[in-house]
Amino acid sequence: MKKIAVFCGASAGFSEIYKNEAKKLGEYFVEKNITMVYGGGKIGMMGAIADAMLAKGGNVIGVIPHLLRHEEVEHSEINEMHVSNTMSERKVTISKMVDGYIALAGGFGTLDEIFEALTLGQLAIEQKPIGILNTNGFYNYLLGQLDKMVEEGFLRAENREMLLVSNSIPELLDKMKNYDPPKVNKLVDTVGS
Repeated sequence: MKKIAVFCGASAGFSEIYKNEAKKLGEYFVEKNITMVYGGGKIGMMGAIADAMLAKGGNVIGVIPHLLRHEEVEHSEINEMHVSNTMSERKVTISKMVDGYIALAGGFGTLDEIFEALTLGQLAIEQKPIGILNTNGFYNYLLGQLDKMVEEGFLRAENREMLLVSNSIPELLDKMKNYDPPKVNKLVDTVGS
């Protein structure tokens, strides 16, 4: 994998553990010669990972919607910036550029982006690995919700398994590297729609 999209918060959260883990992921990417594609921001978790990569000579590509390009948000020092007209267009642009996706701690935008990638996988539009770095158990409740969706018949178990999860950066990247997408029936039925 040469390019990975990272979805994460424009906030750094209340605990330093999340920002520190973002920095470690950025440094790991540089060590493994992986380009990061992300939302193009300089604040919060986005800024932390981008700055960590730039400090080590890494390659960082941003995709930012025009409405967020104001001075306080856009990272002006990354290697390459693409400007989209809308948030939806940003997701499509990122999707076309990357070999896989990772979500770090974040809010609504992070969830929107990772679930869009999962939906594309569920429909066999893409077959890219999708990972969550579950720092400090941040996504435990969300993972429990996904298990409940399987239990109640709203999500197929094989589609649930598309989401690769670890609290270890090397382990998560190994899972992504060795990802074998499930054979998905493109027809939507009563389970998994």
